[in-house]
This record gives sequence, structure tokens and C-alpha cells, in this order.
Amino acid sequence: MERKKNKQPKLKVRKGDLVKVIAGDSKGKEGKILEVIAATNRVLVEGANMVSKHTKPNATSPNGGIVKQEAALHISNVMLIDPKSGKPTRVGRVKNSAGKLVRVAKVSGEEIK
Repeated sequence: MERKKNKQPKLKVRKGDLVKVIAGDSKGKEGKILEVIAATNRVLVEGANMVSKHTKPNATSPNGGIVKQEAALHISNVMLIDPKSGKPTRVGRVKNSAGKLVRVAKVSGEEIK
């Protein structure tokens, strides 16, 4: 008897992509993706969803205090920015001339690097 593998669905965004937040308190903000957490379908976006973290004094920060940092957003709350038009777009996947699957912007049809 074979076991089924829990295969993670292919995500449409990657680290380094420019995205726009379309829902939540940070709605309308644009930023780069700092990290993709595939297990929970979440992303960290630069400058979006900022939270205050209280830190104790330690060797790296001798004073401690309150640090502002990004918190994870759900992938459904961000949209990729089209490289050609600069507008938010959905993402598709097509085979290019070399036969490799690449991401394309649905708005302009432009390939996403």
C-alpha cells in the first residue's frame, strides 16, 4: 500500500517580487517580499503589516525596548505588480520557447523574472 504525499500547491509569488497589499490594515502599500512561508501560505512584505515587538535586553541589544517589525500576511491578501504597467495583476504559468514553465502577468502577458 502506497502512502499519499501532502504536496504543497505551487505558489504564485516568490522572494524578491514586488507586490501590493490588497486587504487588511496595510491595504494599498507596496513592497518587496522578504520571505515566503509556504507551509502556512504566508509572506513577509517589506514595510507592510508592521507590529511592535517587546524585546528584553541581551548581548545584541543591551537596552532592549520596543522594536517595529513586519508580520506575515496571507498570500491571498497580496497581488503581484505587473512589470510592464505597474498595476496589480494575477499570475499565470505558460511554457516559453525553451519549453520551461514561466510565470506571466495576466494584465500585459509580460514574463515575470
